[in-house]
Amino acid sequence: MSNSFPQKRIALFGSTGSIGTQALEVIAANPDKFTAEVLTAHSNDELLVRQALQFHPNIVVIGDDKKYAKVKAALAATDVKVFAGEQALEEVAAMDCYDMMLAAIVGFAGLRPTLKALEIGKAIALANKETLVVAGDIVMQKAVEHRAPVIPVDSEHSAIFQCLVGETRNRIEKIVLTASGGPFLGKKPNYLVNVKRDHALQHPNWNMGAKITIDSATLMNKGLEMIEAKWLFNLKPEQIEVLVHPQSIIHSMVMFEDGSIKAQMGLPDMKLPIQYAMAFPGRIPNDFPRYDFRKPSQLSFEEPDVKTFRNLTLATDALFKGGNLPCVLNAANEIAVYAFLRNRIGFLDMTDLIEKTMEAIPFIEHPTLEEYFESDAEARNFAASAIKL
Repeated sequence: MSNSFPQKRIALFGSTGSIGTQALEVIAANPDKFTAEVLTAHSNDELLVRQALQFHPNIVVIGDDKKYAKVKAALAATDVKVFAGEQALEEVAAMDCYDMMLAAIVGFAGLRPTLKALEIGKAIALANKETLVVAGDIVMQKAVEHRAPVIPVDSEHSAIFQCLVGETRNRIEKIVLTASGGPFLGKKPNYLVNVKRDHALQHPNWNMGAKITIDSATLMNKGLEMIEAKWLFNLKPEQIEVLVHPQSIIHSMVMFEDGSIKAQMGLPDMKLPIQYAMAFPGRIPNDFPRYDFRKPSQLSFEEPDVKTFRNLTLATDALFKGGNLPCVLNAANEIAVYAFLRNRIGFLDMTDLIEKTMEAIPFIEHPTLEEYFESDAEARNFAASAIKL
């Protein structure tokens, strides 16, 4: 197979966040292979304008419509079309002007544009895990209906996806999601009770946005990934396992029914899974640093401490029970992280808040999309009033 393929037009939904900016670095390094066709940001208008001036997209969207005039004026001398508001995100996602959406909007907000893209059969490079956590059944059903490929960008799911290439007819016995353990690996509740936001934002291996860094510190990230994996790879909850692997070199593993295990390895660098998803099925050369087996010369594994990091237990409950519970878990977690980042609640209070919300919101076994939206809103309202945001 030659490495020449037509330029792929990428719509970056969430271009100013950690994933979006790294994806643009990949595009800048491979201008013959990719163009940035659409750029969207929630409120970071200044970075959005700089990106638009550098990459000359067809369309930009600023989510915060109060900033529309500013963005419009800054790009007046260009051919870039400027739109604003939440509704515009959905409208642009439904336009047939791109080949692949990089879904990198953080949180629940990424769900609607992704559904729109699937409805017109666009390939999705999925970096937003909340979309599948909230409404995985509906999202994957749409992908199948419209024959839209969903290629994961999360490093763990990318690893599993890569291990499964060429294995379509072979049954999976189980998958192992590896977790770094975050900055507080080995710590106990008496330590965690005093943890502050700046401490929690220092991740040992990965450079990520604030929300996912906190999720990583509480192990909620791994819980969300378990739920995401169930939908992405059509697994039963009991086929999904989590192992702490502090070096973050093995990004995840698949065990097949003959007992053989495949692992995908590499240095922790999000640009690798981003590039893989955008270029799939080809691999493109790069000059990223390479892993040297002599350093670290030891890769270690241990069970996660679910007594201390109870978020993983809550997420596992949601995974097994299904229905609208993962949606409620996710909404409560978004509020909890928001409150913690603003020093409104403590590190361990996040878990208590999520647990209370999961107990309070009525369970729905087979929710419609509308009911998912309602469960999300109810859970947010409950969580926010519980901490008087």
